[in-house]
Amino acid sequence: MILYILRHGIAEDAPVGGDDGARKLTPKGREKMHAAAEGMRNFGLKFDSILTSPLARATETAEIVAAAYANTPPPQVLPALATGVPAPEVAAALRSFAKQKHVMIVGHEPQLSAVASMVLTGSPTGAHLELKKGGCVAVHVPSRPDKGGAQLLWLLTPRQLRTLRK
Repeated sequence: MILYILRHGIAEDAPVGGDDGARKLTPKGREKMHAAAEGMRNFGLKFDSILTSPLARATETAEIVAAAYANTPPPQVLPALATGVPAPEVAAALRSFAKQKHVMIVGHEPQLSAVASMVLTGSPTGAHLELKKGGCVAVHVPSRPDKGGAQLLWLLTPRQLRTLRK
């Protein structure tokens, strides 16, 4: 499976004492994610599944990506992608998608970097990757996502993804 790990786009500031899960993308965040999604499509990415955190900023990001493709199914919420879930639990949750060829997950830092590290090395701290908001990393997972042994294919910044749309 090729696993695409996408951090949500630029979101509203966290409200003091408010609901962090309700934060949406800013207008600029939506605009940049639309451009990045066009870049992904032009780069030739395709998805059998798009899995997203239940938080608003991630689901909105996943919906923008799905809308850029004609034949991609709508995003599915994967509760394990909620903030605070340990990377080994996320990797274990991805096992049920291991037979698919192209899977995208959309979520949050530092969880996503830990998930990338987990699939690459078998440890959530074995590799240090940093995803900017709207950035994406692709890894080839030859077997079980929770066992390590994946191969890093690329890591693109949001700006690089947007450049690919042209």
